[in-house]
Amino acid sequence: MKIAIAADHGGFELKEALKKHYGDAKLTDLGTFNRESVDYPDIAQIMVQTLRRHEADLGILICGTGIGISIAANRCKGIRAALIYSEETARLAKEHNNANIIVFGGRTMKPEDVIQYIDAFLAASYEGGRHQKRLDKLELME
Repeated sequence: MKIAIAADHGGFELKEALKKHYGDAKLTDLGTFNRESVDYPDIAQIMVQTLRRHEADLGILICGTGIGISIAANRCKGIRAALIYSEETARLAKEHNNANIIVFGGRTMKPEDVIQYIDAFLAASYEGGRHQKRLDKLELME
């Protein structure tokens, strides 16, 4: 599985900690590459374009709280960005929502917790069935 990761300045430190844990071979870094202020909608757009070009199978986005960058990503058709805050939400984001982007708060979460959440998401499988009709409805929304 190809995984891309990106963060605004509020998520830079968490992004770097995740890269250190998983290694550059596992995560493709889309930026930002320093602590200078950047706008989270721009970072979300880079991730969306990467997924649409099939250059990654999953995206990890990080901003200060995870809220703003989730909103930005979810404005784009075909994106299901889930703000994860526990192992249960990580598992359900995959099993029920088949999220293609998982989102974290760089200022509100500890790296060791986020690693557990990512691992729980990666270990889960999409259940399909009754959940697919709901995902299909998302594609029809404007």
